[in-house]
Amino acid sequence: MAERGVDVSALPQEVREQLAELDLELSEGDITQKGYEKKRAKVLASYLVQTQTLAPPPAYDAQSPGPSSAPAPEPGPSNSSSSSSCHRRTRRSHRSGGTRDERYRSDIHTEAVQAALAKHKEEKMALPMPTKRRSTYVQSPVDNCTPPDSSSSSDDEAVSSESAGPQQSPDTWINSSLHGSSTSSSASSTLSHGESRPTQAPQPQSQQAPPPPAPSAQPPHSHSQPSALAEAFAQTRIDPGGGVGPPDVPSQAQARGSRVDLPANAVVRGMSRGQSRSSMMETADGVPVSSRVSTKIQQLLNTLKRPKRPPLSEFFMDDQEEIVEVPQVDPNTPRPEGRQIIPVKGEPLGVVSNWPPALQAALARWGATQGKSPALTALDITGKPLYTLTYGKLWSRSVKLAYTLLNKLGTRNEQILKPGDRVALVYPNSDPGMFWVAFYGCLLAEVIPVPIEVPLSRKDAGSSQVGFLLGSCGVGLALTSEICLKGLPKIPTGEILQFKGWPRLKWVVTDTKYLTKPSKDWQPHIPTANTDTAYIEYKASKEGTVMGVAVSKVALLTHCQALTQACNYCEGETLVNVLDFKKDMGLWHGVLTSVMNRIHTISVPYAVMKACPLSWVQRVHIHKARLALVKCRDLHWAMMANRDQRETSLASLRMLIVADGANPWSVSSCDAFLNVFQAHGLKPEVICPCATSPEAMTVAIRRPGVPGAPLPARAVLSMTGLSHGVIRVNTEDKNSALTVQDVGHVMPGALMCIVKPDGPPMLCKTDEIGEIVVNSRAGGNMYYGLPGVTKNTFEVIPVNASGAPIGEIPFVRSGLLGFVGPGSLIFVVGKNEGLLMVSGRRHNADDLVATALAVEPVKTVYRGRIAVFSVTVFYDERIVIVAEQRPDASEEDSFQWMSRVLQAIDSIHQVGLYCLALVPANTLPKTPLGGIHISDTKQLFLEGALHPCNILMCPHTCVTNMPKPRQKQPVGVGPASIMLGNLVAGKRIAQAAGRDLGLIEDQDLIRKLCMWPTMMHQFLTEALQWRAQTDPDHTLYVLLNAKGVAVCTATCVQLHKRAEKIAAALMERSGINIGENVVLLYPPGIDLIAAFYGCLYAGCIPVTVRPPHPQNLSATLPTVRMIIDVSKAACILTTQVLMKILRSKEAAASVNIKTWPIIIDTDDLPRKRPPTIYKPPNAEMIAYLDFSVSTTGMLTGVKISHVAVSALCRSIKLQCELYSSRQIAICLDPYCGLGFVLWCLASVYSGHQSILIPPLELESSLTLWLGTLSQYRIRDTFCSYSVMELCTKGLGGQTELLKARGVNLACVRSCVVIAEERPRLALTHSFSKLFKDIGLSMRAVSTAFGSRVNLAICLQGTTGPDSSTVYVDMKSLRHDRVRLVERGAPQSLPLMESGTILPGVRVIIVNPETRGPLGDSHLGEIWVNSPHNATGYYTIYGEENLQADHFNTKLSFGDPQTLWARTGYLGFVKRTELTDSSGDRHDALFVVGSLDETLELRGLRYHPIDIETSVSRAHRSIGESAVFTWTNLLVVVAELCGSEQDALDLVPLVTNVVLEEHHLIVGVVVIVDPGVIPINSRGEKQRMHLRDSFLADQLDPIYVAYNM
Repeated sequence: MAERGVDVSALPQEVREQLAELDLELSEGDITQKGYEKKRAKVLASYLVQTQTLAPPPAYDAQSPGPSSAPAPEPGPSNSSSSSSCHRRTRRSHRSGGTRDERYRSDIHTEAVQAALAKHKEEKMALPMPTKRRSTYVQSPVDNCTPPDSSSSSDDEAVSSESAGPQQSPDTWINSSLHGSSTSSSASSTLSHGESRPTQAPQPQSQQAPPPPAPSAQPPHSHSQPSALAEAFAQTRIDPGGGVGPPDVPSQAQARGSRVDLPANAVVRGMSRGQSRSSMMETADGVPVSSRVSTKIQQLLNTLKRPKRPPLSEFFMDDQEEIVEVPQVDPNTPRPEGRQIIPVKGEPLGVVSNWPPALQAALARWGATQGKSPALTALDITGKPLYTLTYGKLWSRSVKLAYTLLNKLGTRNEQILKPGDRVALVYPNSDPGMFWVAFYGCLLAEVIPVPIEVPLSRKDAGSSQVGFLLGSCGVGLALTSEICLKGLPKIPTGEILQFKGWPRLKWVVTDTKYLTKPSKDWQPHIPTANTDTAYIEYKASKEGTVMGVAVSKVALLTHCQALTQACNYCEGETLVNVLDFKKDMGLWHGVLTSVMNRIHTISVPYAVMKACPLSWVQRVHIHKARLALVKCRDLHWAMMANRDQRETSLASLRMLIVADGANPWSVSSCDAFLNVFQAHGLKPEVICPCATSPEAMTVAIRRPGVPGAPLPARAVLSMTGLSHGVIRVNTEDKNSALTVQDVGHVMPGALMCIVKPDGPPMLCKTDEIGEIVVNSRAGGNMYYGLPGVTKNTFEVIPVNASGAPIGEIPFVRSGLLGFVGPGSLIFVVGKNEGLLMVSGRRHNADDLVATALAVEPVKTVYRGRIAVFSVTVFYDERIVIVAEQRPDASEEDSFQWMSRVLQAIDSIHQVGLYCLALVPANTLPKTPLGGIHISDTKQLFLEGALHPCNILMCPHTCVTNMPKPRQKQPVGVGPASIMLGNLVAGKRIAQAAGRDLGLIEDQDLIRKLCMWPTMMHQFLTEALQWRAQTDPDHTLYVLLNAKGVAVCTATCVQLHKRAEKIAAALMERSGINIGENVVLLYPPGIDLIAAFYGCLYAGCIPVTVRPPHPQNLSATLPTVRMIIDVSKAACILTTQVLMKILRSKEAAASVNIKTWPIIIDTDDLPRKRPPTIYKPPNAEMIAYLDFSVSTTGMLTGVKISHVAVSALCRSIKLQCELYSSRQIAICLDPYCGLGFVLWCLASVYSGHQSILIPPLELESSLTLWLGTLSQYRIRDTFCSYSVMELCTKGLGGQTELLKARGVNLACVRSCVVIAEERPRLALTHSFSKLFKDIGLSMRAVSTAFGSRVNLAICLQGTTGPDSSTVYVDMKSLRHDRVRLVERGAPQSLPLMESGTILPGVRVIIVNPETRGPLGDSHLGEIWVNSPHNATGYYTIYGEENLQADHFNTKLSFGDPQTLWARTGYLGFVKRTELTDSSGDRHDALFVVGSLDETLELRGLRYHPIDIETSVSRAHRSIGESAVFTWTNLLVVVAELCGSEQDALDLVPLVTNVVLEEHHLIVGVVVIVDPGVIPINSRGEKQRMHLRDSFLADQLDPIYVAYNM
């Protein structure tokens, strides 16, 4: 910054005042950072000229103080003023931030963070910024995405623990420096706002970094020189927006309605399986061959090239199950070496003659004898006194209330409240008077007050937990004031809203006008203090549970006596209290002990502090108060607001009690406050930090010092030592030091010791950090109503090293972590609830907050609005930081700040952050006094309801316990040995077969018609001709429209005649010869069937192709063109409408329409018959070509011969018992695979009637398919997964409506899903369950399985046994093994049998590497042998080796004669207990997944569907999801079906679930709109297309997160 060189202390007074004014304006948000800098520069302009020539500030002095000495600046006036102005300069805090901001200011720490970040500065950060769609978050003003220039983890930096030095005596732990040591006045920031302009910032390093090349030197999307590009990335900031427009709208992102088969690129079948993956992969140096990778992804790749820290072991034995990597213990880990601690005793509690027997007695005494004496002064919102309550008034009103509570609440005869009942006190922070009266009224009535916060809405943070407290305490009555009652949220009838989780409460108003004066003879009963409960104080645990700590009457009195003795309270003193008077110190000092000692309390509410932060200082000055009760926040705010007001004097203070002085970061606030206010009479010895907890109450407090006596020592501790739970003086690395101040001595009459925080309460050693436990009469007794939890906290008996108890007296756990220093001073270094245990090391949440806040520029986030917590992911705690982002922070600023926080925490605490999230301002759940409700924030994070606007996940650096990567062992055992081993082990070879495909099936039929059955296996054309002659009017096909009306039917003779017309048209055309390929381009219907048989009649080879979608020609027409080109079609048969589309201008934009082959429109052909009907010379000739796009984006055409067609039709006829009198309904796409066979071929062969339902019609009429089944009483139906999903999602909730319409599915015997994938068990199961109500049998739904090499391998028929389901262990599947487990076992995956194997089909399970057969229940590739196998691939090149490999391959051992076809699917065969039709035990085939699609990660094989299933379960807003790999990264694409504000919530949830369930770290999470993931007509995800679109930056994502 410009004014860096100016010594502010040397400036004139009025200039200093102007600067202070500016600082205040900035801290209050009245001025922007830019405006602040501008005005400040203006003020300093004239002084700058003289100082320009000064040398830059020296580099940070790394010399660390020795154990006994420390640099102590001389406390002189000039030093103090420069220090104070420096404080003002560096503390541009947001004043109304909340309760957690002030504690973390420490210039030493800021300096340490800057030094740590400077280490990272040379390495430019290669971390790509997340990509965010601009429309989503308008709040980011900057439109360019510049990656920050610092790296998240350095290569050479390992996690080094500080080695334990020689043993030290306890005295040397403490650095005996004076109070000035922690407030270093050299706050010159090496990484301040000027960071992005490197020329201004002084460089401490001797050699300057080379200047970065200009970003425009190479366009971001040019990949001609990958190494140069990587170089450029490493050196400079690249603006991906460079010269590139917005990413083009994806060609694949059509509406889901128009599902299209899209080949990824012009890759045609003809590549081996091994090649198919690499064709889209990259060259060795990681640059994709396709060269379409966006710059951002290239950046990511460069980042990931660097080795991760810490390295994982690379060994894995193949025969072991995965184990979580256990981090090895570092031999240099510091260990405690001192002797066992001896309990520390406080001074005896003195007995004073006039101490009252109970607190109520003290009130009675002052009320009677000192009635005019002021007890309490309350302030209004402006900070002026509102009213003063005298001791007389307090006594009389409390008595009135006690009388009313006991006698006037119910009807005359019944008493609602009895002594000992619990009553809630609901009073706002601004009304202490009403609260005092209510509290003392309850004590006098001997009912137990339970003070709680005022509920503001039903959704208050932690509101249901307060309900739990009220329930566990049995509260049925709530006292409140009239104003408060009016302000409570109400339901329309005027009654108070029933708050979530709360018991039903009766509300009682305690304003004086509603109280009854007791009769003359009534006096409250004031017994001597006993062990009955006096009041209950609420306490929130780390998990958010609110419990009530019960304090007995004697504990209440003893605590007041102990505080009186420790603080030396005298009658008539004045106390200013800024704390919440309902609990903790505010209650103990400001309400209870003050009344015991007749002290005048001035209560300053939180609202006043927010409006006027200096109000408490002014009250001290006006009332000459002797005591003040504050938090660090109040010190910080007062210091910020102090404008050198000479008239305020703090000289009257003899004790400034700092309630959160136990927080390690309080030391800097205390020092800074002293620096500023010493000039106003504040004496250094009056600052008294103390340590408290709800259970143990006051644990320790520093007694006011004697003027002129040396101040207590400080401890400068090593953070590394602290993380291992030991105390070591920090001598090595000044950056990772923690300076802590003592909190004084143990309370009078108490006994204290330190025990291990977890496990049995074993006494700690003298140099060990542990939990402070206290034995005293002045502490809590129990958690009210929770005896189980009470025992572990309130009845702890410490044990020594041998496990023997040290005595019989119980101690109370305080929840504070600390140690006892020299002179029995108590030091606190953290709280149990802020403890984060990561990989066996302890980190304090407050320490991490302090480090985050020391990262400049803090203008990105609000100071007091940071939450740190840990979540359990994959067997360890992971640290999450959530902060509220300022509205004016740009996205780039936020990202820079986040990446620096990562580095700072990594360097200083040596722990990796798992997630850092920034949320919009004011969205985190608040506690009543403005802090952050940590447990609610954590809950929102885990539920995915936090709605961050920026997020950074870093699983790669912090997840160090991943399982060891598997290294595949070379197969040293041959297939023969494996087979032999199986036989020896009693395992049969894994093979299965359908029943025999007999030649003749029906003797009667043969007798009737001698000719047909002999020809049965030859040609379908003859079957159609025979049917046209013998049964001309039998209807074969009925086509339905969306209304369920039959729009077209075809009898045998009609179909025959239509086929003849088309054959005649083909034969007439010159240039179309027998044996040439003809493309059929038709919508699903009977025209397609007629055209198919027309081609066969003419001797041509039909190729069915899905027509292009008229609304999406650019995406769908190229596929059509490609199939036409690849199949070398001589002609296209189509309809008039489609012919116009093929020749339209729109089509010309996508393809060359001038080179179409002959197009014949078959709508209006003349009635002609062909001269002859072609009969092939033999049945081995090709009948048709079947083209399909696989899920890996590969276009594959297979040749199907006439003999295969006949065999397949016969197989289906036998399996499904199809004959002429049967009706089946088909709701499938008729273009390839089994769908085409059932639509076009099966009816002509078997003679049954097929009711055809085009799947597209379902989108306009969901009930069409189910309504047809019911109307026609269909027994067998065939559908696809997409049809089933449509019905499940669209009709699942409408079963009652369907029932009312008369839809009944009881007739359905089998509903078969046709697919080429693993059965989708969840979908079929939910379909069966949903439609069970309208008669669908739970046994009806089954699946079929086919592949490219054999269109139908399994099909659940009518005669086979029901499909069986098994559960396999997912971990073993990743190792290519099958381990069957019980249902419900962890990591179990249910698999359903893929249908009964068809007649004539044999399958065997083979090891894909050795090609040897495998045993039963072993995972391998499914090979098939059957008369209806495809003949081979139809390729342009005719690669014979591939034909042989996939269609005519042999086992390497066992049965070397049989020719098998390789399906490319992994599966296993299991012999079940069921029997098939022949009486043998049934062999079930289970398909696991396609070999082409599996992901090889960490040496293991993953199936995408398993990861996707987990991802889809992670959050309700995730619709569809898809995964793929890119280099060594796992990329997850999730469709967001909720609102866009949920987008960033998905990132951590997706990362968590994949890590937990699959032991994989997600590299990139891409959130997209619904419908972006391309899905083909069979309902299969086209993952390779998605991958191509991602790499080409065409997805238009809502958000892309790069997990580092």
